[in-house]
Amino acid sequence: MIINDLKDSFHNSAIISEKISNFHQLGGIETSILDNGTEKGVRIAWINTGSGLRFKVVLDRAMDIADAFYNQFSLAWLSHLGIMPGNITSASGMNWLHSFGGGLLTTCGLTHIGGPEKDEFGERGLHDRISHIPLLLESIVQPNLRTGNLQMSITGRMLQSSVFGPHIELRRTIAVELGCPEINITDEVTNLGNEPTPHMLLYHFNFGWPLITDGTKIFWEGKWESRGSQADSSIFNFDNNFKTCTTPIEEHKGNGESVAFIDINPDSSGICECAIYNPYIKLGIKLRFKKAQLPWLTNWQHWGKNEYVTALEPATHPPIGQSRARKEGSLIFIHPGETREYNLVLEVIHKK
Repeated sequence: MIINDLKDSFHNSAIISEKISNFHQLGGIETSILDNGTEKGVRIAWINTGSGLRFKVVLDRAMDIADAFYNQFSLAWLSHLGIMPGNITSASGMNWLHSFGGGLLTTCGLTHIGGPEKDEFGERGLHDRISHIPLLLESIVQPNLRTGNLQMSITGRMLQSSVFGPHIELRRTIAVELGCPEINITDEVTNLGNEPTPHMLLYHFNFGWPLITDGTKIFWEGKWESRGSQADSSIFNFDNNFKTCTTPIEEHKGNGESVAFIDINPDSSGICECAIYNPYIKLGIKLRFKKAQLPWLTNWQHWGKNEYVTALEPATHPPIGQSRARKEGSLIFIHPGETREYNLVLEVIHKK
């Protein structure tokens, strides 16, 4: 395969020393500030892996990933909004949707995932606040072709906090290797406060056309149930092939959607896998993560005309909300000074 040939060339220091002057000729990380429309002023980092995989990290939105491409193919779904600045004050009720740009990855949490709710412990908006928080940039590491180091990464810290708590820090590293079509995400969530704090976290990976089209296959294994609404069960029922993407459907116009919660099966080493594959362009994406860290997967399907998307969402919980998780006894608490780590790998699969 061409990718393997390129990767072998990258590891050949003689070729690099003789033929390459600047690593940006092959790939690397480039930061900039967007300057037009609703995205004006937002900091980003373009990461080019040199393998055909390149993607845009939105530094002012918790290092989430917006546009993503493999060769000529777009991988991600982008909403009509696209990139917008974060707005902490909008993260109440359903206002989270007012700045949901989609993108390859939107992070949900850190204390709540699910719909808006209010109880004796407080009031929480849809999917909480972390996606609205800008990073404090800690480091950018570029590949060093002279030493043969093909690794590159960007690391930042985001603090989700309010006076009287909770105070939770997300430290995120996005790492790639020159010549390799993979994204490695390492997250560390730390309680900086002086009391235990509730914790819920969900990785909202959103896929769109041309990767997603009628006939694209969805892969996951595990015990599942629909979220419970009539719209959910119209797709997620045992008489329907819900692992094959459909054409846009009338039932999903407006806010129509279907959701399934999956207790995903791990392999013998505790690793879970789910995937998307388009047989027409022979292109797919595989997600890998640890069952011990992220035991749940949500599959969101929204087959609206001009708003056509499916998402695979590894998570600490299904998006049932903090209140229900507390009542069921599944709510996680992070103690003062405690850190929880999460590791995910997104791999592009392209069959020639």
